[in-house]
Amino acid sequence: MKAFKLENEPRIKNGFKTPDHFFDDFSAKVLQQINEREVKVIPIYKRKQVIAMIAAVLVIALMIPIVNNYNKSKELDEATLETYLSYQSNLNQYDLIRELDTKDIESINKNIVLEQETLEDVLSSNPNIENLLSE
Repeated sequence: MKAFKLENEPRIKNGFKTPDHFFDDFSAKVLQQINEREVKVIPIYKRKQVIAMIAAVLVIALMIPIVNNYNKSKELDEATLETYLSYQSNLNQYDLIRELDTKDIESINKNIVLEQETLEDVLSSNPNIENLLSE
């Protein structure tokens, strides 16, 4: 590989040039333009629109926690209910079955779809088939 030497390579000239004598009176021009502009200062307390916007933002900010607490649902989700019931040691499957009515049983039957292969796999892999059949 050929050695690369930066000093021997041709250099590209910069395309940006400043006009002649540009920086001689640059600061004087800038100061002159700054002094020419006088900004009209409008106090914020005299602007009714600004005060109304600030009041609206404060009202909305204060209402967010109230609305969040108001909209909380009082119903239990399924995961919370299942966790609660699984940690209750005095409940068993017969207590739960006794509380079911016909609508609940019909909805359970509609939701459960077992394939023949899945059922055979469970029965063949479980050594206590008699316990499963008796339940």
